[in-house]
Amino acid sequence: MNAEIDISNTVLKTERLIMRPWRKEDLDDFFEYASVDGVGQMAGWLPHQNKDDTQMILDSFIGKKRTFALEYQGKVVGSLGIEEYDEDKFPELKDKKCREIGYVLSKNYWGRGLMPEAVKETIRYLFEEVKLDAILCGHFLSNQQSQRVQEKCGFRHYAYGTYETRFGTVEEDETNIMTREDWKAIKKIAEEL
Repeated sequence: MNAEIDISNTVLKTERLIMRPWRKEDLDDFFEYASVDGVGQMAGWLPHQNKDDTQMILDSFIGKKRTFALEYQGKVVGSLGIEEYDEDKFPELKDKKCREIGYVLSKNYWGRGLMPEAVKETIRYLFEEVKLDAILCGHFLSNQQSQRVQEKCGFRHYAYGTYETRFGTVEEDETNIMTREDWKAIKKIAEEL
């Protein structure tokens, strides 16, 4: 089942990132990366055409209280959402507290290890503080960067499927999972190193 999420009073910090709720004043930073070709398509949406599009999504992020702004050196460079997973697609998880995460990073910051850093801290938060039983995370099969992030963070294969994008294409995708037990095992190995 989808657990309740409200990050409106949550700020997470990693070595290089501040992960916090979105603010109205983040509009310019958000538009700057969301309007770049090749960023949104990796997650199933088209580049923003104008700041009105961005404002509408920013308002949604603020209102729904489940998406972190990723701030790096004083600038918002991406987002990480703690989304509802499709309970009809995965009925076997109905007795577990779950969520699905999704993320986007500005093209200017690809290849620096920022997203694995953000995802690992979100995993910690969701298991330690929210007390989830499992976290799902998906990627299009063509999106090898996102696949790599999930591998680095310890997700394992769960299911293949298809996803209809907001611009009408159908993409083959993979859903990965991490259970609380998986996370504890990964954490234990890391502590022993």
